Amino acid sequence: MTERARGALMFAIVAGLILGTGVVQSWNSALLILNMGLVSAVMALGVNLQWGFAGLFNVGVMGFVALGGLATVLVSMPPVGAAWSAGAARLGLGLVLAVVAIAAAVLAWQRLRAGLRGWVVAAVLVAGYFAFRAVFDPAVSAIESVDPAVSGYLGGLGLPVVLAWPAGGLLAAAVAWLIGKTALGLRSDYLAIATLGIAEIIIAVIKNEDWMARGVKNVIGLPRPMPYEIDLQNDPGFVQTAAGLGIDPTTASTLYVKLGYGMMFAIVLAILLVLAQLALKSPWGRMMRAIRDNETAARAMGKDVTRRHLQIFVLGSAVCGVAGAMMTTLDGQLTPGTYQPLRYTFLIWVMVIVGGSGNNFGAVLGGFLIWFLWVQVEPIGQAVMNLATLGMSDGNWLKVHLLDSVQHMRLLTMGVILLLVLRFSPKGLLPER
Repeated sequence: MTERARGALMFAIVAGLILGTGVVQSWNSALLILNMGLVSAVMALGVNLQWGFAGLFNVGVMGFVALGGLATVLVSMPPVGAAWSAGAARLGLGLVLAVVAIAAAVLAWQRLRAGLRGWVVAAVLVAGYFAFRAVFDPAVSAIESVDPAVSGYLGGLGLPVVLAWPAGGLLAAAVAWLIGKTALGLRSDYLAIATLGIAEIIIAVIKNEDWMARGVKNVIGLPRPMPYEIDLQNDPGFVQTAAGLGIDPTTASTLYVKLGYGMMFAIVLAILLVLAQLALKSPWGRMMRAIRDNETAARAMGKDVTRRHLQIFVLGSAVCGVAGAMMTTLDGQLTPGTYQPLRYTFLIWVMVIVGGSGNNFGAVLGGFLIWFLWVQVEPIGQAVMNLATLGMSDGNWLKVHLLDSVQHMRLLTMGVILLLVLRFSPKGLLPER
């Protein structure tokens, strides 16, 4: 079977699974799986850029996804006027003082002689820290005290929420550049530890800095690019169209909204996939793969390996930021407590490895397939366990144990799938050419 035919068959199987969900369960469930599958495919594409193209082991995926979600709040939510009046100016002054202190410390380190610069840099940083806290803390307290039950933060720019998607990519790219300048000189295992730790720091900042996005109080009611279902149900034209199709208006409204999200997400995925393919087949892409396969040879040929690693690290993180903004838009709220390593690191890596690292279409395939299994394994496991224990009496210890173990089927299934793919198709379902 040719590579193209194999890819078409794999995508047809995944499409059949999603369509089967619509027939057996409900079309709402199928569209929900489709939408999150599209978002997962974008995340997997970002990780594949870093790992498949350049061999960078980034375990901080969830940090960049969270930054995309934060960008959705900062761009789309309306500004809180009272909070801006209470302490925005002092907050900005505090941030300026922090930047000035860091710049002064860097300048002192570069200009002074070795015996003196350590003491001067330490003195500048300590003085800058206390000056920063003296201005910043009162401003934060004033902002967070403004009606904390419903706001207690500065809000956003009040722009269309779709603009938050590229903004999420830009924010993630900016943070990735700062991280990459310090961490990309490390070996792969140390890089993994560093990116994981930095991602946890990002999540901790989002959770604790209430003035920025309400922290763990969550931001709900984010603007949507699609109309609300209740508005569609109150639209006579929409109700008439739904009745003509023989669909209940309530069901039709949810299907319409989810289809709209699916079309928007599919357009974003298609654009990113085309750009990734063009990059892969370009001289730049061949250079990145050469660096991945043999850094020593690439350096001997005059390639700046660290600079190229920084480029691909920023690009992959930007794609993950776009995916995070899309997911937060779909959810309609920012909930920092849900950014768990299991979901946004392990699962995305399984998608890339199962689909085929180094192959953009393989990463997309893995995103759809693994997300489908992640959602459907538990109900399928429940049905299998019910069938297996059908002849057992109620209260039987084995029956109770098997039924209580259904909730662990997800992790077991992900592990089994990963082992099977690594055993029988080590390069993934759609290997790199």
